[in-house]
Amino acid sequence: MPNMSPSEHETTVARPNALVEGIDALRAAETRLDQAQEDLRASEERYRTVFTSDFDGILIHRLDSSKCIDVNPMFLKSTGYEYAEVIGKTALELRLWVDTRDREQMFEILGRDSRCCGFEARLRKKNGEILWALLSGSIIDIRGIPCLITIVRDISEAKAATASLTAAQEALGHSEERYRTAFQTSIDAININRLDDGMFIECNKAFLEIMGFTREEVMAQSSVSLGTWADVADRQRMVEQLRAHSICRDLEAQFKRKDGQVFWGLMSASLIEIDGVACVLSITRDISVAKAAEQRLAQASQALRVSEERYRKVFQTSLDLILINRASDGRFIDVNRAFLDGMGFGRDEVIGRTSLELNLWADPRDLSKVDECLARTYECRNVEIQLCKKNGETVWGLMSSSIIEIDGVQCVLSITRDITNAKAAEDEIHNLAFYDPLTGLPNRRLLLERLRQALTANNRNGRMRALLFIDLDNFKTLNDTLGHQTGDLLLQEAASRLVTCVRDTDTVGRLGGDEFVLMLEDLSEVAEDAAAQAQAVGEKILSAIAQPYLLEGRECRSGASIGIAVFGDRRENTNEVLQQADIAMYQAKAAGRNTMRFFAPALQAAVNVRAALEEDLRLGLKAGQFVLHYQPLIDRNHLVGAEALIRWNHPRRSLLAPSEFISLAEETGLILPLGKWVLEAACAQIAAWAGRRQTARLSISVNISARQFRQPDFVQQVLTTLEQTGASPNNLWLELTESMLVENIEEVVEKMRELKAHGLRFALDDFGTGYSSLAYLKRLPLNQLKIDRSFIRDILSDESSAAIAQTIISLSRAMGLPVIAEGVETEGQRELLARLGCHAFQGYLFGRPLALDEFQKQWLASAKSLVPVAS
Repeated sequence: MPNMSPSEHETTVARPNALVEGIDALRAAETRLDQAQEDLRASEERYRTVFTSDFDGILIHRLDSSKCIDVNPMFLKSTGYEYAEVIGKTALELRLWVDTRDREQMFEILGRDSRCCGFEARLRKKNGEILWALLSGSIIDIRGIPCLITIVRDISEAKAATASLTAAQEALGHSEERYRTAFQTSIDAININRLDDGMFIECNKAFLEIMGFTREEVMAQSSVSLGTWADVADRQRMVEQLRAHSICRDLEAQFKRKDGQVFWGLMSASLIEIDGVACVLSITRDISVAKAAEQRLAQASQALRVSEERYRKVFQTSLDLILINRASDGRFIDVNRAFLDGMGFGRDEVIGRTSLELNLWADPRDLSKVDECLARTYECRNVEIQLCKKNGETVWGLMSSSIIEIDGVQCVLSITRDITNAKAAEDEIHNLAFYDPLTGLPNRRLLLERLRQALTANNRNGRMRALLFIDLDNFKTLNDTLGHQTGDLLLQEAASRLVTCVRDTDTVGRLGGDEFVLMLEDLSEVAEDAAAQAQAVGEKILSAIAQPYLLEGRECRSGASIGIAVFGDRRENTNEVLQQADIAMYQAKAAGRNTMRFFAPALQAAVNVRAALEEDLRLGLKAGQFVLHYQPLIDRNHLVGAEALIRWNHPRRSLLAPSEFISLAEETGLILPLGKWVLEAACAQIAAWAGRRQTARLSISVNISARQFRQPDFVQQVLTTLEQTGASPNNLWLELTESMLVENIEEVVEKMRELKAHGLRFALDDFGTGYSSLAYLKRLPLNQLKIDRSFIRDILSDESSAAIAQTIISLSRAMGLPVIAEGVETEGQRELLARLGCHAFQGYLFGRPLALDEFQKQWLASAKSLVPVAS
């Protein structure tokens, strides 16, 4: 070995080491390149999956030539084209635009903003059909080529539904107009009075003309104060019948006009409900002429031979149907003009024939009823009958008959008043008062009445009954997505299925919305056996409701949650039984829906506890019992802010966590004042920290509920709170959840952009647990994603949780969004997250939520602990 100096020897040794290090660096670079290529392939695969499986059509074409370079299957399905027919063609060549001005307007918007959202236009399919589309466009760069990606959503059905709704509203207006016309043009007096004080709230023209009053004299008065009853005992009879039967029919009474003249009237009345107010609707016919005719007819029959001319005038001019037939064989010997005109017969067709030969009786039992009455007392009054005209039409009549003698021959004189219109009005009133107009089932009022009767009967026969409270699962979602018309069809079909599940003696009714009630009669006398019978019916209902529904060519599915209350073994009232079934139904929903639950006293106790907690919550808001605790937010080992978490200093239950009262606040609407207080308290704390150099840049995160965010004035509330407290918008973070993105994404984006323009920042909380689409996520002006604690908890032991966390971190990096992991409790979790690229944390490893004084003492006492990261 030649002689070398020490420095030369060191250089010779170092060169092989440098070569080895270079080779290692090269291999590491190759590994990173391989990983980058693998990530690129995975990203491309995810993009292609979204592109091909999107429910909306997607079209991509070059900006320079407008030629299409790619479309997804949904676009081809919507327009009817094949892939080869579209690629390389422009929209103009395909004649896609029905109105090219829509294209020009869209490109004008893109020229200003490079993005166009929610643009409605008409497109032409391959077969020439027109579809309405909601277009969203955005200019992107694909391999250095400027392109326009357009998302096409088919909204033809929504457009058609809107047109149908408009037509239905017009039909409703016509229906109201027809009702008003019938009300005002009726020849009978019609008036509506409040039940509690008898005050008039409406009357028709005939009422004013018959009674002699003006409208101004009637309104805000009662019949008693106006003195319209000649005998107040008649009014008392009407009131007693209404109280007993909710209806009073054919009450003959004397009434007094404004000038004091007394006349006879035939009144029918029924209880109705108008805008939640119990009212009485009365229809009164002036029967003074008929009463006089009856008297004159009686006199004429006594002195027929000496007063035939006067009798004939009364007989022929009467508006009522008058007929005379021999008692021996029932053959007609005379009829008046009103009978011939009203029934459609000629005189020769009637005289000498019987009512049976003319097929006058729609129900032969009516004839037997009249004959039996005449056999007993030689007369009958105001018997309701149904007669058949010559053309087969059926009319309702009110018949009075008497045995008379004409020229020594015993005859039957019958006077019949046509009450068809009055019966139709009466039936309509009855249906409106007691039946649901959509399904035809008994409504709440009739259900409660039958339930009351059933409770009374239980005290007599000892048999058990059951009340089933049925709520259709997820009906609101179907109603909102497919429209109210489809929802109504589902309700009608569900009602029909419910009826098939019970006996004729049972009652099926609709309370309102998607709530139905079944009352099962005559169950076993043993409560356990009765419960088993009710359960069998419940299982039948669950099976029937779960069958697919074919609604307007669309297959839909639904389920039901059923609450069952068995009653009859003790004294109960209607409200108590209905509440028990309702409570059991909510237990069924809590158990996962599409199931049934029986009421038990423990359920009632839980309801009482919940009601007490709700009252405490209201009082707590007024008494200022709520406080904020703060949990530190750490970025690369530095405190950058805190999340404000509400706590309740309950006077009896000490400090309560949000899990014990937030869901109740959401259900009762108290989340709105509660959320407003949290926002105000957090902003006040931001303003307080702004006065110290060490804390001036600390941020506070506040959770915003979906209900709070959907308030129309939410943006103004936040801005007003910032102004009143003096807090800097740059230090306020609002945390939203993915559930907010399910409804009205456009409104969410607009509010976020407006607040962000004032300096506020947004974090998407619990990311990965919701159902938000990546297309929506891309549109949101977010500043941060929060990985949900459910993935962090098992990140070291569950490969799926680790993979999801890594995916979220990669997605956030691709979107240029910072990411923070919540629920970090161990050093191992923190280290793995750091290796995956997440360096911001929140969790017990760094600190629990603390009251303000403790938080400031632990974290803010020393300026050394504060090294905020630039935002």
